[in-house]
Amino acid sequence: MLINQLQEITGIQDQQVLYKALKASHGDVGHAVGLLTTPTVGVQDPGEPQESATPGLPKDELQAAIELSLQESHKAQEEERELHRALEASTEENAARMKRKRCEAQSEMCSPADWIRQDDWPVGIRNVGNTCWFSAVIQSLFHLPVFKRLVLNYHLSERILEKCKSHADKRNIAFMQELRCLFALMVGSTRRFVDPSAAVELLRDAFRTSEAQQDVSEFTHKLLDWLEDAFQLAANGTSAEDKQHNPMVQLFYGTFVTERKCKTLCNIEQFGQYPLQVNGFNNLDECLEGAMVEKEIEPLHSDHSVTPGRERWFKKLPPVLTFELSRFEFNTQLGRPEKIHKKLEFPQIIYMDRYLHKNLERTNERRGEVKRQKEQLAALQQKLECSAALFSDTEETDDGLACGVSNCQRTPIYKPFTQCRPPIDCPPHPAPHSITEEELHFVKTCLQRWRTEVENEINELKATIEKVTQTLEGIYSDNSLCQVPYRLHAVLVHEGQASAGHYWAYIYDHANQRWMKYNDVSITESTWEELERDSFGGMTNASAYCLMYIDDKLPHLITEDTDNETGQVLHGMDSLPSILRRYVQEDNRWFQQELSEWEEQYCQTATPQEESAVPVDPASSSLEKVQQMSVEPQFGAPAEKLDQEAGVILAIAKARQIFDKEGPEAGLIKAFHEEYSRLHELSQEKTTPQDDPRLQHALVYFFQNKAPKRIIERTLLEQFTDRNLSFDERAISIMREARSKLRLIKPEDMDMDEYLEWHDDYRLFRTVFVHLLTGLEHYQHGKMQEALNYLSHAYETNNALIIKGEKRGMDKSLIAVYRRKCLMALNEGASRLFRSGEEGKVKEGVSIMEESVIPCLHLMSRDTTVSQEDRDAMESVRSHWCCCLGQDMDDSLQVKLGELLPRVLDGSAETVVLKDPPKVHVNQAHDLCSRLAAVMESIHNATIVTVT
Repeated sequence: MLINQLQEITGIQDQQVLYKALKASHGDVGHAVGLLTTPTVGVQDPGEPQESATPGLPKDELQAAIELSLQESHKAQEEERELHRALEASTEENAARMKRKRCEAQSEMCSPADWIRQDDWPVGIRNVGNTCWFSAVIQSLFHLPVFKRLVLNYHLSERILEKCKSHADKRNIAFMQELRCLFALMVGSTRRFVDPSAAVELLRDAFRTSEAQQDVSEFTHKLLDWLEDAFQLAANGTSAEDKQHNPMVQLFYGTFVTERKCKTLCNIEQFGQYPLQVNGFNNLDECLEGAMVEKEIEPLHSDHSVTPGRERWFKKLPPVLTFELSRFEFNTQLGRPEKIHKKLEFPQIIYMDRYLHKNLERTNERRGEVKRQKEQLAALQQKLECSAALFSDTEETDDGLACGVSNCQRTPIYKPFTQCRPPIDCPPHPAPHSITEEELHFVKTCLQRWRTEVENEINELKATIEKVTQTLEGIYSDNSLCQVPYRLHAVLVHEGQASAGHYWAYIYDHANQRWMKYNDVSITESTWEELERDSFGGMTNASAYCLMYIDDKLPHLITEDTDNETGQVLHGMDSLPSILRRYVQEDNRWFQQELSEWEEQYCQTATPQEESAVPVDPASSSLEKVQQMSVEPQFGAPAEKLDQEAGVILAIAKARQIFDKEGPEAGLIKAFHEEYSRLHELSQEKTTPQDDPRLQHALVYFFQNKAPKRIIERTLLEQFTDRNLSFDERAISIMREARSKLRLIKPEDMDMDEYLEWHDDYRLFRTVFVHLLTGLEHYQHGKMQEALNYLSHAYETNNALIIKGEKRGMDKSLIAVYRRKCLMALNEGASRLFRSGEEGKVKEGVSIMEESVIPCLHLMSRDTTVSQEDRDAMESVRSHWCCCLGQDMDDSLQVKLGELLPRVLDGSAETVVLKDPPKVHVNQAHDLCSRLAAVMESIHNATIVTVT
């Protein structure tokens, strides 16, 4: 098949030369075309000496144009030498290039099969250059269903869009569009990770990236600001009251009250992320207490008066409560920021009652009790330390005295400066000269009693301390202060130092009640123990810098979308708005194409000969899975692609000079206009069945039928994204540029339903032509039943097309003529078999009528646009069978005729089922037209003509 494609594109008939080119290019058709159409270098088999180009090769328009383009570049001797070197290394480079192209998205994944999403496993976000902070924040928000719904269903009316003139409005709208597309892909993509480049680029200019945490904190604040502004545009309101109804404000923003003791000063402020200091605190509650209550400060010049401190109380808590942990501080001595690695614990459930303004009195009572208990605890701790020291001294005294007494006058005192060795009878330290047993027993008894008393007092102190500690822990645990629970939803972690590091997120999977770790494209199931180890800090250089809690009493925050009618939870693509669903389907189609290209390249590299056995590709099962998941059809049959590739290759060749001078984008634009102009001119040519230019390219069909310009431009741009264009670096650059531009087209920019409908119509048009051609070839060989089947299908499909426009289909009179001829011939043959009376022939005749003639009659009778010739033919068939009633025939035959005749005369109540014709190969346009011309000539001359 590949040899035939090369032959059709290049016009070269020598099979050996074609095979060598295919082998040298490792099965890459585009590269083989480049080798065959280059005049200065011939195709060589690896290992053979290089030969000059084969003389006398036939040259078609495509080959001549490419040669002309190359000859212009050969005028400069230096360019010629470079071209020689490039072509000599083309075989090795081509194989390496395909591997490199597939590794660009993710260095550790060289096959697109590695990118396939497994079932409903969450989708990762690709790191596009130190953007792990973006992934951590976006994943935390995406996996909050209420936020995901708001983004996916964001919409601005045309009236509002027209009013958005400022740069900020346009930027916010653009970012929302990118975020919607990103979220949609994370919902329904068949890839296991998505590329956030477009959204990231919009953010890079909006905030600094000088310090490790500043970029994330500023990004999150900026994100909330942009989202708030974008939703304010949708609300079309600017007043303070309007802003309170902004979904982002309602979801993420709360208010707090600031009060000064002993004064009436009271300020109400709004907050989004609430900052908390880490230094000096051991857990989240201590951080909150420190942030809510400022200690009283003693003035420098007063012994008695104090400055009243301030208290902050939450007036209104947002459904999503985000704490920003300040783990970075500036070291003035070193002149640089440093990270605080101190351990800070936080719970999975935190009760916010004690920090609410409505609970001010109750909380202050508890705070007073806490203060008293802590003072008592401190006194107990001090007393315990003293008792412990006394106990230690008593124990030492007891042991020392006992030991000293027992050794009394047994050890002499050693004098190192007056004698060489210690005397045997001198004690080592001063001791009583003598002690009685009664005295020793009395002392021991006293010491043991004192020791027991101290031990008892220490145990009592420990028990009291434990009791006070439990009291402290339970002060805020009574039911009245446990009415506002917030559950931990996400923990954003930073690993590294202040100036550099890496970010990831732990996010709670509410549906499956498990913790998940989101680390760029890697997503794994985790545990609370792993989260503690990575997030609390104090052990490694990894710790949490942001905690996201959600109101545990608001189930809608974590509830997925449901169907309005059935109430069932919507999963995957079903949960997306229609415009985003089409966008994801299109992206999945792109991914399917990448998999197909990789599979094709793998097979071709493994077996350059068409006859060789193809090994099983490990990605083939994955490809089938993606094909099942993607609902979009592939545009263009293989033969149609060959027609299109030839024109695109020619256009790229003509754009060579522009490409070399101005780069890939200018080269693409030039090639685009060249092919656009060529196809437009082609569409102006006269259309005949034997030479129909619409068969050569979909755009010719679109031009003739006045398709919208946006449909035409996107279709042509898609032609430049085909991997088969990778026959040299210039074509590869243009292909990549085209793919980049195509992916910039967003759902809002084009009605994909309309786009798909035009391409479906074009495929149907080619199918009509092929069915007509195949039917005529069967008619030519006398196979009337097969011919009528193909012609009937061609007529019905063509009829559905021409309703939309005369040039949407073919001239139906040509199909109708041969449909009538087949119908009449089959009817006559069936009648003859039926009248023979032989059982086998009668059965065959009835079968012809039931399978071919009667369905065709019924379709014709239901066609309101049927011609008079067709009406006459139908009447002739019916009259023919009615005449059979007056003929002599046996009873069994008369019964069969009675069963058959009503169906011939009236089929209005009968369901028409046309037998599907066998699949046929759709050749190139030139081949189809040649075959039609040959078969028409054969039919008119009553001779059989074979087209090879």
